[in-house]
Amino acid sequence: MMRIGIDLGGTKIEGVALGASGAVLAGKRTPTPRHDYDAMVRTVAGVVEALEAETRLRGTVGVGMPGAISPATGLVKNANSTWNIGRPLQQDLEVALGRPVRLANDANCFALSEAVDGAAEGAQVVFGVIVGTGTGGGIVVRRQVLTGVNAIAGEWGHNPLPWATADELPGAPCYCGRTGCIETVLSGPGMARDHAAATGELIGSEEIAARAGRGDAAAEATLRRYEHRMARSLAAIINVLDPDVIVLGGGLSKLGRLYANVPGLWGEWVFSDRVDTRLVPPRHGDASGVRGAAWLWPRSEAF
Repeated sequence: MMRIGIDLGGTKIEGVALGASGAVLAGKRTPTPRHDYDAMVRTVAGVVEALEAETRLRGTVGVGMPGAISPATGLVKNANSTWNIGRPLQQDLEVALGRPVRLANDANCFALSEAVDGAAEGAQVVFGVIVGTGTGGGIVVRRQVLTGVNAIAGEWGHNPLPWATADELPGAPCYCGRTGCIETVLSGPGMARDHAAATGELIGSEEIAARAGRGDAAAEATLRRYEHRMARSLAAIINVLDPDVIVLGGGLSKLGRLYANVPGLWGEWVFSDRVDTRLVPPRHGDASGVRGAAWLWPRSEAF
């Protein structure tokens, strides 16, 4: 059985064909037709056709997407690719491809990839975190994505920063319309904004990390504040979900110091005598999203 995964990004559409064991049989990447919904649907169909032509096999299709399908309407909601909002994406893809299609939030696909054959392989409960341009999350339980009745399970980025200190309140405005969301401090732009507030200098998270590595005291202080806030935010997740493994993805997951420093801090807020949850980097890196989309069809299912 071949599984095809599609990562429906705002700038690129990436497809991969996986064999039964998870080996990559073929891959294709093409620019996303921005602000043109119909062209985007045709492009996805073209990527699937190209993968099947190359492998000479027919596959199941899973799609990782920004936002989610509303259980109430069946239409796309919460997507930063705004031209998708309010559109019947699943139905349109199924018509274009002539088969059932499964869709999930891109953070859920990341978490599923790492739970099936990635850094959290074998774990019962996995929380996948995306820390990059934004802050997202996905939950996988026994290799099944937990979507939730409102299709928002794992959306930790739009909760308030836990145990906020006086100088962290009320927090920066978030695009969701509230202030002080976790996303406003743990995203890459959030780190840059925090550094600028402390130093008056606006630089990106990569430069902050590089300067800290060279011994710059201000950059080091920014990273320590970031680690403290991540520790509190993940402690709140552990208190509710109690996952075996938390996998970090996105650009900020490349900060190697997080994997020692954050677990070294989070015990102060976790309601337990010890914390056995592991914090790990992704095994599949940037490919996790598209691989997870393919795994939306488990080994036991076909059509």
